[in-house]
Amino acid sequence: MAGPDALASRLPGGFRIREAAVSDAATVVGFIHALAAYERLSHECVATEGAIRETLFGERPAAEVILAELEGRPVGMALYFQNYSTFLARPGIYLEDLFVLPEFRGRGFGRALLLHVGRLAKARGCGRFDWSVLDWNTPSIEFYRSLGAVPLTEWTVMRVTGEALDRLAAME
Repeated sequence: MAGPDALASRLPGGFRIREAAVSDAATVVGFIHALAAYERLSHECVATEGAIRETLFGERPAAEVILAELEGRPVGMALYFQNYSTFLARPGIYLEDLFVLPEFRGRGFGRALLLHVGRLAKARGCGRFDWSVLDWNTPSIEFYRSLGAVPLTEWTVMRVTGEALDRLAAME
């Protein structure tokens, strides 16, 4: 398997990955809205710059974000957070969002972001690295499979949000 230096040699000069800072909140929210549009979920996306500042860069950050830049221009991001596997008794990393601007896709930037987070998981002693992909997103599914990811077909993702979450929280 090729190491980090081999990956870097395939990427254009001026490419780098860095941790996002509070000054990047507008960029992060812009990527989130662009991802929602790509996933045909804009109607569900209510993220604002202020909310991103508070939840990602505030007193208790809920997740971490890295940005991919080409010659100083942000071209993609990965947003992830720690989870936990009781079966492994080890932490894990859950990749919430991986996004590269359409005009920069196919150049290895998404792969570089994904590998970066995978290396973080390994360095942090994580037992696994998880993410979800929409069923119709065949290009992404094929890309993830090419990296060794396998779909967990025996699992169904469950979610409670909005009014249903309000009702759940009020139950006795």
